[in-house]
Amino acid sequence: MNFEIFNTLVSKITNLPLPGQEAHNKMSPLIRIRELEKTDIHSRNPRKAAVASLFYPDKSNNTRLLLILRKTYKGVHSNQVGFPGGKKEKEDSGLLYTALRETHEEVGIIPEKISVLKPLTEVYIPPSNFIVKPFLGLIHEIPQFIPQPTEVELIIEVMLSEFLDEKSVMYKKINTSYAQQIEIPVFMLNGHMVWGATAMILSEVKELLKIAL
Repeated sequence: MNFEIFNTLVSKITNLPLPGQEAHNKMSPLIRIRELEKTDIHSRNPRKAAVASLFYPDKSNNTRLLLILRKTYKGVHSNQVGFPGGKKEKEDSGLLYTALRETHEEVGIIPEKISVLKPLTEVYIPPSNFIVKPFLGLIHEIPQFIPQPTEVELIIEVMLSEFLDEKSVMYKKINTSYAQQIEIPVFMLNGHMVWGATAMILSEVKELLKIAL
C-alpha cells in the first residue's frame, strides 16, 4: 500500500479500542494462556520495558514494518526477532520515552522523526519477568538505519502486504521456556519466524489495521 494512503487511513486507529488479550491469544499457545491465568504477575514484581512498532515508506513509497533480529547472546531473547526497544531506566521519564530512546539507540531513528499513534496493550514475558509496553507509530520519511552493532544482527523491513496476508500466520514446533517441541502460532515474515511476545503484539497491530484499512 502507498504510504500516503496508509498514513491517511491509519489515523483512524487513534480512536479505536484496543483488541487486547483477545488479539494476543491468537498468537499464544493454550498452555501459555492457562499458565498466565494462574500467575499473580504483580507478586513477581516484574521489570518494565517498552518497544516501538513502526511503519514507514520505502524508496518505492510502499509501506513497511520495522523489525530487528537480535544478536546471539546469553539470554532468553537471544537471536530472536523483535521490535526495537528495551528496559526502562531510572532516568526515563516514562515508558514512551523508553521506547523512543531505545529505538534511537538500537536502529538510529531519532525520537523527533516518530509520530506516535497509540499505546498498545502490555504483554508479560514470564522467562525474563518483564512487562512490555508497546507503542504504535509512523516514520514519515525513508529511515536511515544505524544498527547498534552489539544488539542488532539484522534490520528486517517487512512489506505491509506480507504482514497482513493471512498466509503469514502458521504453526511451528519449537522449544520454549515452558515446553519442548510445542506447536505454536508464528508469523513468517521475510523468511524469519516471529513468535512469543512480539507475535502477540503484532497480532494486536494487525487487528487494528484490519479495521482501519
